[in-house]
Amino acid sequence: MDYKILIVDDEPDIVSMLASFFTGKGYQTLTAHSGAEALKKIEQAPDIILLDINMPDMDGLEVCELVRDRVSCPILFLTARIEDADKVKGFSAGGDDYILKPFSLMELDARVRAHLRREARHKADTRVRFAGELAIDYTQRQLFYGKEEISLPKKEFDIVELLSQNPGQVFDKERIYEKVWGYDSEGDSSVVAEHIRRIRTRIAAYTDRPYIETVWGCGYKWSR
Repeated sequence: MDYKILIVDDEPDIVSMLASFFTGKGYQTLTAHSGAEALKKIEQAPDIILLDINMPDMDGLEVCELVRDRVSCPILFLTARIEDADKVKGFSAGGDDYILKPFSLMELDARVRAHLRREARHKADTRVRFAGELAIDYTQRQLFYGKEEISLPKKEFDIVELLSQNPGQVFDKERIYEKVWGYDSEGDSSVVAEHIRRIRTRIAAYTDRPYIETVWGCGYKWSR
């Protein structure tokens, strides 16, 4: 399969270098030099996005928030430096990983391939699971309560998928982070609690059944 990669950076040299590199690796490459241009290129349904954070017109975090409900593909932030608080903001906005500049092209390629493999594994599961009125379509990555769809950004659905496929099993925050974000991500497991809070809020708009239970001192589990 020829994967389609969108490269977004306001530095033309970086865009040109990355486009040339990934084209040579067999990818279809899309490029954008601003946040506004990136929003237009999203319509071409990339399989993965490399997104610079520090752009003048619209930063990468804002772009990520605007596109996350429209695309479920992995979004990897490119940045010169990052603090822990900024990482939490990025993951909360819907990002999947951070790549620090200057970066090794071989490491970047490995990260991209790892995220694409993870996406392929997600899409390979064709089951639909029902839990009372809640239905989870793992193929289409959709959550429904009755006939109403509960819209979930990518990471929130990934957490629901992990927990719901292992009902009753307790996962601590670190384990959830490793499973959903990956072992090699430049992140912090504290972001897990915020994502679970958001999932609960979305589901609570339809039912008061606690699908995700807190096991105090241990972690979280999907109720049986």
